[in-house]
Amino acid sequence: MTEAPILRVDALTRRFRGLVAINDLSFSVRAGSITSVIGPNGAGKSTLFNLITGYLRPSAGDVFFHEKRITGMSTDRIAAGGVARAFQIARPFRDLTVEENIRIGALFGKHGPRDVPATVSRALRLTGLQALQDEHTSALTVGQLRQLEVARAVATRADMLLADEPCAGLNPAETAHMIDVLRQVRDGGVTVLLVEHDMPAVMRVSDRIVVLDAGNKIAEGSPDEIATNPRVIAAYLGTPDPMT
Repeated sequence: MTEAPILRVDALTRRFRGLVAINDLSFSVRAGSITSVIGPNGAGKSTLFNLITGYLRPSAGDVFFHEKRITGMSTDRIAAGGVARAFQIARPFRDLTVEENIRIGALFGKHGPRDVPATVSRALRLTGLQALQDEHTSALTVGQLRQLEVARAVATRADMLLADEPCAGLNPAETAHMIDVLRQVRDGGVTVLLVEHDMPAVMRVSDRIVVLDAGNKIAEGSPDEIATNPRVIAAYLGTPDPMT
């Protein structure tokens, strides 16, 4: 018997007046995987994340998490169900330490019993921030702030992490470390849905990739399948689409 996906997007559409930002999009995410959503600027990636997490309501279609329909739910109810989002621009509490920031995340999030010290310890371990737990966030680098953003999301006891461009602007060493962090989070039992522009990072970390272009899904598959897909190459390089 095939295990049900942790997340299922079913014929999702979002219109902004005359603009169709997401068009009849369907895909699913397997529990315990890292699935990436890629595409050129304006492809609809951020709109998709906003629809999944309740910041936007779809014009049509549905989102299911753990087989439960979450379409149109408020952001807090979706978070309480086990979905967390790490934003590209980290906004920590600057007057607090790394550990204190993560502790705040541990006080909120998914419904159920809370063991705050254990949750904070786990988030520090999975994101490699143990050595910095007593540092104030004002002293952190951009890469470390991205780690903290992931750690705060993990501390909500999420079953699924939506990571929004965690490698943007990082140098190669910081990017390699962030890839390790995402793998650690996945190996720690948190499914990851990733939006990222750094293609080498995507190819290294992903189990599966969904490709969007102008709101439409143009490809889905393994990294090897995506790297050789003519429609993906056309979308990124601006060459004529062989399917048109």
